[in-house]
Amino acid sequence: MQPTASESPVLSQLAGSAQKELTNILDWWSEKMPDHENGGFYGRIDGTGVLHPTADKNVILNTRILWTFSAAARRMGMHTYRDVADRAYRYLLDYFCDHEHGGVYWTLDYKGQPVQDKKQVYAQSFALYALSEYYLLTYEPEVLAKALRLFELMERHSLDKMRLGYFEAFSRDWQLIADLRLSDKDANEAKTMNTHLHVLEAYANLYRAAPTPQVESALKAMILLFLDKFIDPQTAHLRLFFDENWNLKSDEISFGHDIEASWLLCEAAEVLGNKSLIKKANLAAVQIAEATLREGIDPKDGGLFYTATPHEGITNPNKDWWPQAEAVLGFLNAWKIDGSPHFLQAAQRSWRFIAENLLDQAQGEWYWALKPDGRPDTWNDKAGPWKCPYHNGRACMEIMQYATIREV
Repeated sequence: MQPTASESPVLSQLAGSAQKELTNILDWWSEKMPDHENGGFYGRIDGTGVLHPTADKNVILNTRILWTFSAAARRMGMHTYRDVADRAYRYLLDYFCDHEHGGVYWTLDYKGQPVQDKKQVYAQSFALYALSEYYLLTYEPEVLAKALRLFELMERHSLDKMRLGYFEAFSRDWQLIADLRLSDKDANEAKTMNTHLHVLEAYANLYRAAPTPQVESALKAMILLFLDKFIDPQTAHLRLFFDENWNLKSDEISFGHDIEASWLLCEAAEVLGNKSLIKKANLAAVQIAEATLREGIDPKDGGLFYTATPHEGITNPNKDWWPQAEAVLGFLNAWKIDGSPHFLQAAQRSWRFIAENLLDQAQGEWYWALKPDGRPDTWNDKAGPWKCPYHNGRACMEIMQYATIREV
């Protein structure tokens, strides 16, 4: 399809706003976060803008910085972004990488010494995602070799070869551990949608960099797993927590993960180039976007609620920054697939919500959330292990890409 005369100005306006905001985001992180005394990046700036220079350094923050600045440098050709990506890559190799057992540590202290040396598969996935992107920027053979080595470790240790899927967490030497959780709010279950979503994302990006038969097979299996296990065909919501035998352990709905998965699944199928899987992924994506729009969007302001359950309705009415960023992309993707104007309108409204409620005009970057009382959340971090430039930076880059569409 081609954008209509009425849709083209909407796309152009979105792209212009996104490009401006991307510059703001990247400039903030480039200025505020490099740790020039101890290397790498600071571990935390709190929600009031105060730097905590001795906060621990988490691998999720480092790898998300690496992915974001590699992607920005690759797409925009800015040497200053390449410098930040180089810094993130060097610190990842020198400090987060376990040179004895392979993989990446979870947390370091501010001087770079391991604090938590567990191998969370979620973290291995982000390291792989970032290394693949950095390779696409640099085309350095050693970078690709490290990415493929990490892929091989994940396939050897984490893949459930009998029942499929990936186990969540391991000790430093790749033994399964009892506490599998990413955070205290997660269920302690063997297989989670969230980790698998980022394995999918990482494998898709690795396939861009290295379209080997092994990566192709693993990526195809991940797409099929989402279509078969994670997406509920009755509700078009994502099932979140399973035991090792794929028994469902939660009925919680995470609207941000739903809409994020919708477009990442399509992207993975497109990267693979499998027409049958593309068709199935597109159908699922539109269904997920419809359910998100119907059940998760606050009609008062266009923001996306955080969680719900079938029996309780909305259980967390906060409107966190990252689901709003993913909502823009999920709705744009659904519009790209079937051309329904209400999806483009929903994407536009989601972006307007971000602009009006989440951009910190005084200190820069985005607030963690808009709270139910209408105030921005300044209690949670502005930057930290779970507040990185990945969701909002990626959203801006993808919005800019949609504006180049002529036929989709």
